[in-house]
Amino acid sequence: MWSEVNKKDPTHSQEVKLCAVMPPIKKMDSAQLSMLKSCEKLSLSTNSIERIAPLKLKKLKILSLGRNKITKIDNLQSVSSSLEQLWISYNFITSLEGVLCCSKLHTLYCSNNKITKWSEIAKLKDLKELRDVVFFGNDIQRELDEHSYRIAVLSAIPQVKKIDGKLVTPIEREEASNS
Repeated sequence: MWSEVNKKDPTHSQEVKLCAVMPPIKKMDSAQLSMLKSCEKLSLSTNSIERIAPLKLKKLKILSLGRNKITKIDNLQSVSSSLEQLWISYNFITSLEGVLCCSKLHTLYCSNNKITKWSEIAKLKDLKELRDVVFFGNDIQRELDEHSYRIAVLSAIPQVKKIDGKLVTPIEREEASNS
């Protein structure tokens, strides 16, 4: 499908987008996706994907799966040494356990999901490269005023520099370290 639209061989493309496909993609096909040997950015947003398939893409840096029906982040082990950005907003995710294997992850966009526990956010503390997070629209964000929410995120993940698109201020960092 991608080849027909772009008039290229996807096996040599660095960026592959299959967003808002009609009819929508319901299942990620590991065999088909594994042919994308040069792919650094894979966008499968705005489809009906329910589960992340194992990806054997050694060069993958950015994975965009926003606006799907994903309930669990899993099967990222095969891209854990290369994945830098995961865009997974507007899904049904309740746990962040599946990203913990991604040691190079510096950006996690996970807004408008179903995260209800601060312990899920605290798990991200071990991702030393994580700098930019978005959790707007999750229950954890809705239960606090903006300032308290930002301090709570910063307390849980002290290495972040940006929360929900806004840079962390020195005052916020100091307040988080004292809480």
